[in-house]
Amino acid sequence: MSMNHKNKHARKTALVVGANGVIGRNLIDYLATLPEWDIVGVSRRGGENNDRIRYVAADLLDEADTREKLGGLKDITHIFYAAYQDRPTWAELVQPNLAMLVHTVDAVEPIAPGLRHISLMQGYKVYGAHLGPFKTPARETDAGHMPPEFNVDQQQFLERRQPGSTWTWSALRPSVVAGYATGNPMNLAMVIAIYAAISKELGLPLRFPGKPGAYNSLLEMTDAGLLARATVWAATDPRCANQAFNIANGDLFRWSELWPKIAANFGLESAPPLQMSLETVMADKAPLWDGMVKKYGLAPNSYDEVSSWRFGDFVFSWDYDFFADGTKARRFGFHEFIDTEEMFMGIFEDLRLRKVIP
Repeated sequence: MSMNHKNKHARKTALVVGANGVIGRNLIDYLATLPEWDIVGVSRRGGENNDRIRYVAADLLDEADTREKLGGLKDITHIFYAAYQDRPTWAELVQPNLAMLVHTVDAVEPIAPGLRHISLMQGYKVYGAHLGPFKTPARETDAGHMPPEFNVDQQQFLERRQPGSTWTWSALRPSVVAGYATGNPMNLAMVIAIYAAISKELGLPLRFPGKPGAYNSLLEMTDAGLLARATVWAATDPRCANQAFNIANGDLFRWSELWPKIAANFGLESAPPLQMSLETVMADKAPLWDGMVKKYGLAPNSYDEVSSWRFGDFVFSWDYDFFADGTKARRFGFHEFIDTEEMFMGIFEDLRLRKVIP
């Protein structure tokens, strides 16, 4: 412990896996503000290198490609794993998402003698939150549930692998994460912003599209910047070795209270909720969107890049409470929080500044 303490400002090299997602991108942005970190970002698409960040394009599902692309990264001290591949069913998610983590660790561990920590990004799926009403507030010590669940398989892999190694692990469990990253299928703030912009263009009020019960359930969110700071904290504080932490903004909300405020932010009236599948009703709106891009001089994002209706339908279907107990992270020393309403309004402002929405 004392050795770790002396080394707090020694050079560290982060391997951020899933570098273009909302979680990975915000983590890289935060690491770039910390002078002691060098950063390598890994994703399928790669990215633009600069003096602080080097990008590697690798197909993590391909063991040989992963070993080849990551095989020279001898300086890695911390792996931040935030990659995710979607599949149609919960069972089909397990194999690819476990394989990508295993291939990453198999490629880096043998060649990086300074590897000290592996950080795993999880979520409330560990608690069965995606299946239906679950025990709230969820705690890190809660009982497991019947598989399949890839988050659990990934953690069990690290738990089995860790004894006798040079590294420890941590697992971060955010609620729904919101922040900036286009082309990302898991960004609720973007779903709402595009839905609101299109409602406004059509002269319609903003209607909550989810299940009737979802309008009044208790929810929480996790800001991507807050999550980045918590992730680095858990990866570098020796007290957090081999521990899991729920990380959320620290407040609860109901859509019934927040929705009219979101409508007002877009200069819209809100009308009573009307349950509808966004995936269905928004499927034909690409020509309308392309017209809006021209009309308002927006950034040239395709409709696919800015819309993730299936994810919106998933979140808006939770007609049950959806929150966890955040006190463990506070007991271990992480005390940051953020106001969820301010988070949403800040992201909408950011999207306007970036010309993503009018």
